[in-house]
Amino acid sequence: MYKGLGLDLCEIARMEKLLNDDRFLSRFFTEAEKEYVLSRGKSSAATLAGLFAAREALGKALGCGLDFDLKEAEVCHTDQGAPYYRLSGELKDRVGNSRLFLSISHDGDMAAAVCLIEGGSET
Repeated sequence: MYKGLGLDLCEIARMEKLLNDDRFLSRFFTEAEKEYVLSRGKSSAATLAGLFAAREALGKALGCGLDFDLKEAEVCHTDQGAPYYRLSGELKDRVGNSRLFLSISHDGDMAAAVCLIEGGSET
């Protein structure tokens, strides 16, 4: 049973301006994510935009907007490059046993992310 679906777009140029703002990066992203973004070279801003869109998409899928600690929704990647969420803290408790699916895409000057929440039937 699907419990939520969220979609978000993020302008890459907006994130380009924030790449060197450590206060912004430290507020919203884990150390591992910051390292990953900064290792991407010319695509760092696009990567950052995708990670931010992923958080917004999760908030929309949960139906709560950004009413959670954004660092508790770390975006990781498989060896093949597929993104996935690694949840922690209160957010992990809120999501419970539900499964999260994440897709991130970039085109032109935009990054997009879709989050699908799948869980058992409501009791």
